[in-house]
Amino acid sequence: MGSRCTGQGLGAARRQCLWGYTVYMRKRVGAADRQPQDPSIRDKAYALIQRKIVSGELEAGSAVSELALAKELGSSRTPIREALGQLIAEGLLEQSSRGALVVELSRQDIVDLYELREALESYAIGKAARHKPREADVERLQKLVDEILVLKEELDRSGKAALDPHQMHRFMGSDLAFHAFLMRLAANARIIRVVNETRLLIRIFAMRHRGHDSGELERIYRQHNELLKAVAGGEPERAMGLIAEHIQNSQRERLDEFDHWEREKSLRDTVPAFYKLLAPPE
Repeated sequence: MGSRCTGQGLGAARRQCLWGYTVYMRKRVGAADRQPQDPSIRDKAYALIQRKIVSGELEAGSAVSELALAKELGSSRTPIREALGQLIAEGLLEQSSRGALVVELSRQDIVDLYELREALESYAIGKAARHKPREADVERLQKLVDEILVLKEELDRSGKAALDPHQMHRFMGSDLAFHAFLMRLAANARIIRVVNETRLLIRIFAMRHRGHDSGELERIYRQHNELLKAVAGGEPERAMGLIAEHIQNSQRERLDEFDHWEREKSLRDTVPAFYKLLAPPE
């Protein structure tokens, strides 16, 4: 079953196959493991695996160990299997002969995910702008926007060319919180769930994202600020246009990075000795 679940992209066929695997895994559980499970343990396992993926501790293509997770949570392997099955069905993991692996995105996967994100976020932003958010919500969003400016000012004072990994982690947290809060204003739980899953999949690849420089931070700050003004001012058409442009810019960056990593990987695989000469000294 596992071999049919790999290499099919993120389409309907793959999701059907992955759902079949989820059902199969649940039926596999032995008699001793069929005792009622505490849902909180399964939820904790799900959240733990997801957190490890988001933080980059579990990188794209890496195997997820049921045994290690069970030891970490102090539980049996049953809730771990259930959590893995759910994440496989959601497309964050895939099944292979090595067990569950963190999904590796293809170039077309990235295009598909960004197109989905643009369609859903544009609609949600338009809806939020038509209803005009409360002043307290606008103030909270403005703080998230200003956090990017704080990072830019830190970078400028440091004299460094780009954000370091810790600063990039802060940036990604602020960026995610800003977009997630805007989605909440649309008050559509189904859109929020799908967008969150989409952004999480994109973030698996984005963990390899190089640090932003000062100019990029200035551009993102300006885009977020203009978007917030349009939503707060009740301008749905302007807000929808701004979010579409913002997401398209992000898509181009991710595709450029993907192409760069693919070239690097090809060079490492085909001429490893030459690549080693090009690598910076440790």
